[in-house]
Amino acid sequence: MSGARLSAALGRYANTAVLLDGRVASPLVALDHIEVKPISRAFAPMVRELRFDVSEMAIATFLMAKAWGKDLVLLPVAVVARFQEAALLCRADGSIGGPADLRGRRVGVRAYSQTTGLWLRGRMQEAHGIAPEDNAWVTFEDAHVAEYRDPPFVARAAPGQDMLAMLRGGELDAAIFGNDLPGDAGLRTVFADPEAAGRNFVAAHGFVPVNHLVVVRGALARERPDIVTELTRMLREAAGDAALPQGRAALGPAIALAIRYAREQGLLPRDMTVEEAWEGLPAGIG
Repeated sequence: MSGARLSAALGRYANTAVLLDGRVASPLVALDHIEVKPISRAFAPMVRELRFDVSEMAIATFLMAKAWGKDLVLLPVAVVARFQEAALLCRADGSIGGPADLRGRRVGVRAYSQTTGLWLRGRMQEAHGIAPEDNAWVTFEDAHVAEYRDPPFVARAAPGQDMLAMLRGGELDAAIFGNDLPGDAGLRTVFADPEAAGRNFVAAHGFVPVNHLVVVRGALARERPDIVTELTRMLREAAGDAALPQGRAALGPAIALAIRYAREQGLLPRDMTVEEAWEGLPAGIG
């Protein structure tokens, strides 16, 4: 069958670089890499406009998009997974002594739907008894899914306000950042030992939280399942020995827990199943 040239918005990591540089190649699939920095800026165009053939996507964004009927198909390939606890920061001279002290406090996050926030809120509730509504959340952006509206305990910062500046100035008691953490001696992690807290999550659930996976346009999966199958193979080959879950069985527990957290936190308009998350995936991709 003929090959295809696909537009692909993917972040550059050790586990994707060989693919983006053409060192993992196929006669069936050629990628036109669309560089988007940070890669999270690709998520809304993919959800709202199906702008790319292939896109990296945060797990929270995908689940919300799927629940709202967006024509996306999830590939069983993780490209980013990490412990989340190091992303929750407070002032070094503040009164926050640990996660239990966050009850009733003002916590900033880029968007309430951000995946790091999803995982941290879920863990705060199950391990520390702090439900999402026990905090006053302050956000700075809309969700990638246009139909979504934040819960009533979430407020938007005034235009022009900056989360890091608000945290430094004491207008926020804590804030959730992403992969790029501020190098600021005036800040510290809310968790005294983020690595230990991450290991506690793994002990409880059996996996490292998954942040980003890969999606394709639904029409591509329906019209060219062979291309999508080959793309999945290429992504897995590019990942090599990276310690990232690949395959439906390996990713199932993370998707199931993310669905539960998202439902409990008011991110989904309805309940979902893990099987629904895989809808549209070509047969034979395990």
